[in-house]
Amino acid sequence: MKSPIVGTFYEAPQGGGEPFVTVGQRVAVGDVLGVVEAMEVANHIEANKEGVVTARLVKDGAPVEYDEPLFTIA
Repeated sequence: MKSPIVGTFYEAPQGGGEPFVTVGQRVAVGDVLGVVEAMEVANHIEANKEGVVTARLVKDGAPVEYDEPLFTIA
């Protein structure tokens, strides 16, 4: 999964909350994996394929670029 926009990545809906997904978790198409905030708008990042999250490639609160890999799903 790659970031569709430039912004700040968040793994949970609220600071310090439970992450949307964890490594090893099975996801379906459309499941929310995280949020990229851009210009104070939270953009949900949704899985584009079914599988198991094998890695989260960015840290919570990190800036991300357009097309930057965020997760691997196998």
